[in-house]
Amino acid sequence: MESSPKTSTGLKVGLGILLVLFLGTAFYASKLYTEKQETEATLISDKQQVMNDLNNMAKEYDAAIADSEVKNQDLISARGRIQGLMDSLKVSQNSVNSLWRYKKKYMALEEEMDILLVENDRLKGENELLATSLDSTQVQLAERTMFTDSLLVQNTELATVVEDAAALQTVGLIGMGVIERSSGKQIPTERARRSDKIKVCFSIAKNKLTEAGDKELYVQVIDPNNNVLGSNNQVQFEDQVLNYSLMSRFNYENRTLQICEYISQLDDSKFEKGTYRISVFNDKELMSSSEFVLK
Repeated sequence: MESSPKTSTGLKVGLGILLVLFLGTAFYASKLYTEKQETEATLISDKQQVMNDLNNMAKEYDAAIADSEVKNQDLISARGRIQGLMDSLKVSQNSVNSLWRYKKKYMALEEEMDILLVENDRLKGENELLATSLDSTQVQLAERTMFTDSLLVQNTELATVVEDAAALQTVGLIGMGVIERSSGKQIPTERARRSDKIKVCFSIAKNKLTEAGDKELYVQVIDPNNNVLGSNNQVQFEDQVLNYSLMSRFNYENRTLQICEYISQLDDSKFEKGTYRISVFNDKELMSSSEFVLK
């Protein structure tokens, strides 16, 4: 029995519909597979970035712990939490929810690190202040010594006594790096990369024989590469040339005077790690010198 033309046409239409459905399903499945591959690649890349960030954070903690003269248990505990998060991230699933949880934990650890490192630098600064307080004792001893010396030299020529005893004396010369907050608050630090400025402090000893009034001293700061920081201006004294970082101007009233000067970074460059040499000159005469280290 032969099929009618109507029946044959219906079969062809049905087969065509099935073919279209099959091709559509295959295309959709291929698209889903491609999207899955792209998503997985993105998650792997993001996961590696979080791992890199955690590694960098761990290195900063290692440096801070190594710099601390006294064991800081808070830094050690925070370093342990970072290691635990890294170990957990290595074996975690590559899913959006899982990666987001790790990113939130990383951001929380980052905030904690900022607080702990600032606190660690503050403690170092307090140690510097304790050293400065010891220098204040030296100031008092210097004042007594100057008074005693003024009595001992009375048997010498009057002109020599006046010239020597009237000279300004600097004591307690120290240098350090400081972090400067937007509020103006300063935090001493030994870390070169965190230093916004170099702070140089010294005391002018009390001397009744020195003429009161406006005074000028030259401050010289030399970095580990033997460069003179600051303005690096020159002043000529007969056959001698002095390169100085800044000129410290102050009004002297015959009593002990504490002076602090600052040298900023140039062209947004960071300070170098190493030993810095600082000197204070009265004209061409070296009054005092010292050194400090930025790590």
